[in-house]
Amino acid sequence: MSFSDFSKVESLKELNNFLTENSYISGSAVTQADATVYKAFQKQYPALTRWLNHIASFSEEFDTLPAGEAPAASKAAAAEEEDDDEVDLFGSDDEEVDEEAEKLKQQRLAEYAAKKAAKGPKPAAKSIVTLDVKPWDDETDLEELLANVKAIEVEGLVWGAHQWIPVGFGIKKLQINLVIEDDKVSLDDLQQQIEEDEDHVQSTDVAAMQKL
Repeated sequence: MSFSDFSKVESLKELNNFLTENSYISGSAVTQADATVYKAFQKQYPALTRWLNHIASFSEEFDTLPAGEAPAASKAAAAEEEDDDEVDLFGSDDEEVDEEAEKLKQQRLAEYAAKKAAKGPKPAAKSIVTLDVKPWDDETDLEELLANVKAIEVEGLVWGAHQWIPVGFGIKKLQINLVIEDDKVSLDDLQQQIEEDEDHVQSTDVAAMQKL
């Protein structure tokens, strides 16, 4: 749908409304349709067209121009803008314009929905976490502790690499990395599950956490 399809334009406001959403009369580049509309406007409003083109040449000086007062005729024209129904560039009626505008709106909504669907759902938000697991003492079976930790399976949880870090008096804590989907895994619940292994685990702490 383009403005060049209209056979009549009811008002300048209608043309302005069309151009607020379109850079050109038809398509995405200047065409004969733009020239046709411009010539029709220029023919019906030659003085206004000349004035607009002339004043546009001073656009960089607008802030430094001297003060002035608009003539009474200009004020009256501005007051009557809402009632301007006499611009006859082509020829059509309100019903056709509304129908075509609605078609354009529905077409754009459909295109937007198609693009959104093509992108697919957003990837799940994930975090990488470093967890410290402290044993009771230096006699705790660390391999069993590790096996019990990794035996915990939760949807959205992936266990990663681990290491043993000395904490003093011959005791080593387990430091293990994991990746979680934020909406599926609660770190508080996970720590509680690990600490239920009371024979091996004294406590757990989140050593580090960052979003992927």
